[in-house]
This record gives sequence, C-alpha cells and structure tokens, in this order.
Amino acid sequence: MTASLSAPPERLCITDASALGTVVRARRRAQSLRIDDAASLCGVSVDLLSRLENGKGSVRLDKLLDVLDGLGLALMVGPKDHSTMQAVTDPSAHRTELG
Repeated sequence: MTASLSAPPERLCITDASALGTVVRARRRAQSLRIDDAASLCGVSVDLLSRLENGKGSVRLDKLLDVLDGLGLALMVGPKDHSTMQAVTDPSAHRTELG
C-alpha cells in the first residue's frame, strides 16, 4: 500500500507498518510539526515516533494510540466484508467519495 506524503485522505486502509508510518509523517508535516515537537506533544520519545514513521521496529499499541490521538488521527477496525470497509479499500470508490 502506498500513501501520499501530502495530507492523508479522510479514510485509508492500512495494510502494513510502512503505510501507517507514511500517514503519520504526512499528518505531522501537514501540521508543521518537527518530529521532536510532535513526540513531546504525543507523550512519546523521538526514537519511537521515528521508528513508527519509518515502519521500523515494533511500537506498543498504547503508544501508537497516543501518537494517533496527539496528531488528531483515529484508528478504525471493522470486518473486511462490511460495506464501509470495502468502500475504503476500493480505490475507485475512494476517489469518487473524496472528489
């Protein structure tokens, strides 16, 4: 899965750590935050935020949720076969919805 380095779309299906890191980095940059300032804001270390943004190493779920919350992002989980989830994973439906 490839995510843009610009501001992330409203909804995105993340399938690997690298894609999640790209979205986190794009959100931080969209808010004009340096990595050290964002880490402080989220209550995590710069090392953890760097590893998360680069899709490297493991990050505890509670720390991931702290980062997402601190950057104004949310994690949504649902069954793959649900219509809402299918709309997120279908690129043609996604482009249509978001313009």
